[in-house]
Amino acid sequence: MTEPFLYETEVKPTWIDYNGHMNVAYYVLAFDHAIDDFYGRLGLGEAYARSGRGSMFALTLKVDYLREVRAGDPLRITTLMLDCDAKRIHYCQEMVQAAAGYVAARKEGLSIHVDLGTRRSAPFPPDRMAAVRACLEAHAALPRPEWVGQRIGIRRRSGGET
Repeated sequence: MTEPFLYETEVKPTWIDYNGHMNVAYYVLAFDHAIDDFYGRLGLGEAYARSGRGSMFALTLKVDYLREVRAGDPLRITTLMLDCDAKRIHYCQEMVQAAAGYVAARKEGLSIHVDLGTRRSAPFPPDRMAAVRACLEAHAALPRPEWVGQRIGIRRRSGGET
C-alpha cells in the first residue's frame, strides 16, 4: 500500500435528503464502508471480526462537509494511515466526486483494536501488528494533508466579529 487505499462507490438514491443532496449520515456511511475495506486489507476486517479474535472500533472522528453530492454521483474515497501504536490507528480519508474531480468531504479518525471476547481494548496480535506497521511505513512516505489535526471552533477577528 504505497499510496492511499482507494475505495469507489456511488451515491445511492436512498441517501438523498429533502434538500436534494446526500444526507450527512450517508457521508459517514460511505467513509465507514471505505475504512472497513481498508481494515480488510490489513487483516482486521469482517472476516477477522467473525473469527472472534478482535475488531476495530471507532474512538473519534471529525468530518468536514465541503461540497454537496447528488444521487448517482461517483465517489472515490482514499484512506491514508497517519500513525499507529499497539492498539490504535489514526487515519484520514478524502471523498472526491469522481466525475467532476472536486473534494466533497474529508474525515479524520482514530480507531482502537478490541478483543471481542472481553469487549475491551487489546494490542493487535503480532501478525496483524506487522501488517499495520508495514502500511504505516508505506504511507509515511506520502504527503500528510494540511487539514489533519485542525481544531474545531469559531474563528473570530479582533473585536469579536466572525
